[in-house]
Amino acid sequence: MRKVFGLLVMLSLLAACGAKAPAAEPTKAPEAAPAATEAPAAPAATEAPAANAKPVVIVWLPNESGAELTDARDAIGKLVSETLGRPVEHKLTTDYIIAVEAMANDNADLAFFGAQSYIEAKNKNAKVVPLVITSGASGTAKDAIYHSWLAVNKGSEADYMKDGAYSIANIQGKKFSFVSNSSTSGFKVPSKNIVKFFSAQDKWKELKADDLLEGGADKFFADVQFGGSHQGSAVNLISGKSDVAAFCDSCVANYIDLSAGTDNTAGATYKVKDKADAPFDKFPGKEFVVISVTPVINSPFAANGNTLSAEEIKKLQDALTSDAVANNPKIFATKADIEAGYKPIFKKTKEERFIVVEDSFFDPVRELSK
Repeated sequence: MRKVFGLLVMLSLLAACGAKAPAAEPTKAPEAAPAATEAPAAPAATEAPAANAKPVVIVWLPNESGAELTDARDAIGKLVSETLGRPVEHKLTTDYIIAVEAMANDNADLAFFGAQSYIEAKNKNAKVVPLVITSGASGTAKDAIYHSWLAVNKGSEADYMKDGAYSIANIQGKKFSFVSNSSTSGFKVPSKNIVKFFSAQDKWKELKADDLLEGGADKFFADVQFGGSHQGSAVNLISGKSDVAAFCDSCVANYIDLSAGTDNTAGATYKVKDKADAPFDKFPGKEFVVISVTPVINSPFAANGNTLSAEEIKKLQDALTSDAVANNPKIFATKADIEAGYKPIFKKTKEERFIVVEDSFFDPVRELSK
């Protein structure tokens, strides 16, 4: 299962000029001055063009809309504002569809999306384009990945082993939680993996991703819930509302610690921090075990070409991909920053930075719908 998507992920990855003002006409001097007149009025000063005071609207998915990420969002907003000379307005959401529609309907200028949400927005608005993605630790797109997890509560992990290895063979008939059907790592990837695995069996050979959206006695899952965010899906698991849940590593990293095993490997055990922010604050010490790990291509910041000019988009790309941003701890937080209490969206482990990619970078995720 990991190999199938891993092959897709590791596929080969990959401005308006100002017109010159016309030359001023020479002024002809008067032949004679009037005998006695008031001094002529000084010519009116040429007014500078008014600055664009319209806010740049940045829309955030529910995963990045929490109060604990205010400083991290503001750091991005400050950079955008300084680069474009315009104020910034953050649009926080509680639903993926709201964020997608904001870009599709020209109600937002920028968005931080997962690949699937970006694709959905672009399908509705062709002027939506990738602005930047975060690189991998190498500073390039070669390792620009995060991870989609399937997890179960600590104590039940033995039920999800087959021939001495963790397996999804026994998830059928369980209570399951996805994030949103517009989520890449919280629905698109895990649903593709589930269908791929079970459709090899005669009983489920006609299984499709849509069959996983609802639960019931005659359905693949006994019950299906949507957390609305990766955090929400994880809480569905640790609260007991679901037996198995899909969510990603990076979206829950601020709330958990590795307690056993190897990070991002099947069998790794994670524990909720004692002073975790909401919605994990009610579950200190709660543990879960990852039974499946799939790499996913990194998420983009997207730009709306209907509401931002090509010049503005290029300015933003130049600013975001600068060394100054790559070394800004408010944007790429180091381990020391995190240990000091800072809650980041992006982390700095080695050479992480923003890089520019083409739309085709997201084709592996498009392939998941075929």
